[in-house]
Amino acid sequence: MAAVVAATRWWRLLLVLSAAGMGASGAPQPPNILLLLMDDMGWGDLGVYGEPSRETPNLDRMAAEGMLFPNFYSANPLCSPSRAALLTGRLPIRNGFYTTNAHARNAYTPQEIVGGIPDSEQLLPELLKKAGYVSKIVGKWHLGHRPQFHPLKHGFDEWFGSPNCHFGPYDNKARPNIPVYRDWEMVGRYYEEFPINLKTGEANLTQIYLQEALDFIKRQARHHPFFLYWAVDATHAPVYASKPFLGTSQRGRYGDAVREIDDSVGKMLELLHDLHVADNTFVFFTSDNGAALISAPEQAGSNGPFLCGKQTTFEGGMREPALAWWPGHIAAGQVSHQLGSIMDLFTTSLALAGLTPPRDRAIDGLNLLPALLQGRLMDRPVFYYRGDTLMATTLGQHKAHFWTWTNSWENFRQGIDFCPGQNVSGVTTHSLEDHTKLPLIFHLGRDPGERFPLSFASAEYQEALSRITSVVQQHQEALVPGQPQLNVCNWAVMNWAPPGCEKLGKCLTPPESIPKKCLWSH
Repeated sequence: MAAVVAATRWWRLLLVLSAAGMGASGAPQPPNILLLLMDDMGWGDLGVYGEPSRETPNLDRMAAEGMLFPNFYSANPLCSPSRAALLTGRLPIRNGFYTTNAHARNAYTPQEIVGGIPDSEQLLPELLKKAGYVSKIVGKWHLGHRPQFHPLKHGFDEWFGSPNCHFGPYDNKARPNIPVYRDWEMVGRYYEEFPINLKTGEANLTQIYLQEALDFIKRQARHHPFFLYWAVDATHAPVYASKPFLGTSQRGRYGDAVREIDDSVGKMLELLHDLHVADNTFVFFTSDNGAALISAPEQAGSNGPFLCGKQTTFEGGMREPALAWWPGHIAAGQVSHQLGSIMDLFTTSLALAGLTPPRDRAIDGLNLLPALLQGRLMDRPVFYYRGDTLMATTLGQHKAHFWTWTNSWENFRQGIDFCPGQNVSGVTTHSLEDHTKLPLIFHLGRDPGERFPLSFASAEYQEALSRITSVVQQHQEALVPGQPQLNVCNWAVMNWAPPGCEKLGKCLTPPESIPKKCLWSH
């Protein structure tokens, strides 16, 4: 038996080695890894997914030259938890990126939040160091803004970007403007050294982020395998684009932002070809959650045929555009119906580097190499959490909702709508509805919009319920929740005096420290 296990492991290693371009001599040549993570970009925002304006030629070509994943999911319908899941390969309920302040509430890391990514978590760039990778993050971190949560303390070698999204402008008295960092020190603040014109939507941030990526690729491509995590936020409200792209889209300002991102991706792929490293670079494009329909129509994207959007665990909140590209390894023009997750990028990246995931903790991500290289499909569930609550589970084509909720009646009456123009009676509820004893089940192949729940009396319902109940029971029995990181806030911990502020003369005086419990939820 031991010999069989050893042989199986050796076969898997050979698969990884050959896929990664390692020679017969065994000389290590692991592929570069480029993860392109968009912010609030919807499933329906790319031409290849049916967007009628067809304004994403570079991303559409990336899909034509690689593999399209129509059934790819975030791990949470909100920015911070989904990013924590990508870099740890673990559900937010495990890595601590959730709140217990209220039932089924989303939470993220604004400036006031005390918590962030725990030291106990092992992030992808930390592990990739074992295979000689040099890692850089460009753009939004969003896993904690205090010094102990800095990305360079969690495996990254370089950083250009911000700990938070580009909210503001603030007055630097009640609330400081959010800093932008180069490596360990801030180099300015949004709306100050890095202006964003809210009236016109003009900002040069995507061009700055593009140049950071191109420079890093040029420096590293011939020396070390690199991991580049390009996490731009132009499609997060308030959306922005640089002057050459403003007013060029049929879709308004949001479309301008998408066109600039598409152009940027095209330039990165072109550089990989020019440097003759395209066939040794694995590139994956996806989003952190669905389009934020609360900002629609001017400042939000499209979730295609799916129900609702960001903040919800309906398909529109968690199903993402996803493209994989690796010339010479991933056959062109492929479509994989593998149920994928943003957490799979952690496990797949480790496999590309010839590494195995940590064995001392539960890892939720799958290694997608069999799907990418051999077209194999692997059975797996997708769990949809909102805060500390398992809202729904998909297995195969069936999705069971144990709880339904969009947002509260109070918020809805104030004009906050996560599902504008969409109302499915008994499904898009404004009170938290318990279906744990009799879940609502949808067949996502026939009904991707989650509009027609299966009849409780049908044989299909009973069979699907039996399979999903068994999977959920196993999941919940084995689940060990992490310590919640997003429960406590304190106005004194905001970005008043980040490292480097003295050199710039931009240190601010924080208010009195008064730790208190607070609810960051929607």
